[in-house]
Amino acid sequence: MSPTGRYVHAWESYWGDTPGTPGAAIWDSDPSLAAAPHLELFAPYADRARPVVDIGCGNGTQTRYLARHFARAVGVDVAHAGIAHARRADTGRTVEFRQLDAADTGAVRELHERLGDSNVYMRAVIHQSDPPDRPLVAAAVAELVGERGRAFVAELTAGAKTVLRELMGEPGGPPPKLARVFAHGLRPAESDDGEVPELLRACGLTVLAYGRTTLPQTEFRADGTRIELPAQWLIVGRTG
Repeated sequence: MSPTGRYVHAWESYWGDTPGTPGAAIWDSDPSLAAAPHLELFAPYADRARPVVDIGCGNGTQTRYLARHFARAVGVDVAHAGIAHARRADTGRTVEFRQLDAADTGAVRELHERLGDSNVYMRAVIHQSDPPDRPLVAAAVAELVGERGRAFVAELTAGAKTVLRELMGEPGGPPPKLARVFAHGLRPAESDDGEVPELLRACGLTVLAYGRTTLPQTEFRADGTRIELPAQWLIVGRTG
């Protein structure tokens, strides 16, 4: 199976086995912990009159929040099962959800032709993509922003891998939501910290702002504290 084929199969399997209830996925945090603080960072750079494309939208929790703040919102995900969850949850029909593999250059180009230069929101996609697909995902960001759009990219750092290793080795076993991620062959926190900005720069994008953060999860440690994974965020776009 090709790298992209393995990736697609793993995500279809994961979302097919995950309930549609809010928070069932370990990363399906309330927008107040994810898209809302991210938008505060992104707002000075983003033209809200342009569409926003949520790459790797999953069940669409963050996309529905973004739809309240941009003229148009489109959520794309590699898994049909994830898009099915997203459409069912979007009772107000505020978002256009569609299945799309960000590593499919032709499909991404077609989306850009239809939307024009757009804003991009991408949370934790490159770090768990197979290595051959990572440059293609970065290129998808560059294609969608075009000349005038901007992108907010958040990715796990190497410190997240240490946290995940500790959680998997806990005496009582890993938290159930985390165990399900690995059971479906997904491999989070596999990219190096410097890889993400390098990939984006290689696609002609400039890093306009950068910082460190954590990505709060919907799972908790044995002592009741929320799991938060170390991450970095970048705002990128073309300049000049």
